[in-house]
Amino acid sequence: MTGRQHRCAGAGLVEMLVALTIGMLVTLASAAMLVTANGDYLHHGATVRLNDGGRYALELIGQALRQAGYADAAAPGGAAPAAEEGAGIEGLDARSVTRTGPGIADARASSVNGSDVLAVRFGGAGAGSGDGSIVDCAGFAVGASAQGWSIFFVARGDDGEAELRCKYRTDSGGWSADAVVRGVDSLQVLYGVDTDTPVDGVANRYLNATAVRALDDALAVAGASAAERERERRRRSYWHRVVAVRLALLLHGESGTRSGGAPMAFDLFGAAYTAAARGGDAGTRIDEAALPASLRARSRRLFEAAVLLRNRAGS
Repeated sequence: MTGRQHRCAGAGLVEMLVALTIGMLVTLASAAMLVTANGDYLHHGATVRLNDGGRYALELIGQALRQAGYADAAAPGGAAPAAEEGAGIEGLDARSVTRTGPGIADARASSVNGSDVLAVRFGGAGAGSGDGSIVDCAGFAVGASAQGWSIFFVARGDDGEAELRCKYRTDSGGWSADAVVRGVDSLQVLYGVDTDTPVDGVANRYLNATAVRALDDALAVAGASAAERERERRRRSYWHRVVAVRLALLLHGESGTRSGGAPMAFDLFGAAYTAAARGGDAGTRIDEAALPASLRARSRRLFEAAVLLRNRAGS
């Protein structure tokens, strides 16, 4: 009886402790694997959304740029506008604009990390409200007798998240703006200017908007009145000589989508341009260490594009 009772006895304290220890180790290992897998999933999802958002934004801006200065000369009222009416492309450095103000005339001195403003002007196609072959950045058709606008700028949404917006002219003649992509750190633009005389259609220098305006300010213009001199300046403006545009867009993902690591720095047009600018072109270098703590541990990706303009604005 004694031997039989011994063979049927349960596990002792030592065995139970060993079993509990092994179970805890397995549970901890499983939890660690689950946390890692979840982090990888979040990072992958954020990367996919970043890629989709960046590609869409560059595609939309590129489409608008290729329409810059377009006019359907064969349509009634569709002749190219006079040069003094303004160029097909214009921009502002380290600025933002309002949602409903006219064009870029209502520029704000404040900006999101020195982001730029890019304004594209073009004619439409088709009678009335257009045939749909020419659209603004919001997707609305523009008729041959109208003047279309696609203005890109960065502003903060109601929740404080920075977003790239598209500003356009409404059918009623007013202005509106819609969000294109959220999570924007900086939008930067350089303009390829043909400085040759006569022009040959090849960009000799890539300048920011401030530098292009400086060239305009240095023009020797004549006129009996200030209005006449301004018309002459606009007619000869170097904005008419812009033949290409370089774009750089830095986007970030949701909070916690990058685990650990030291703060990173991004040179949107490369380290050589940053060094040459010597801090004179705000927003072309984004250092995570200088951002708010809530924006540091996030996935980031830089998107770049170069677009050749098809139409000589104001010509």
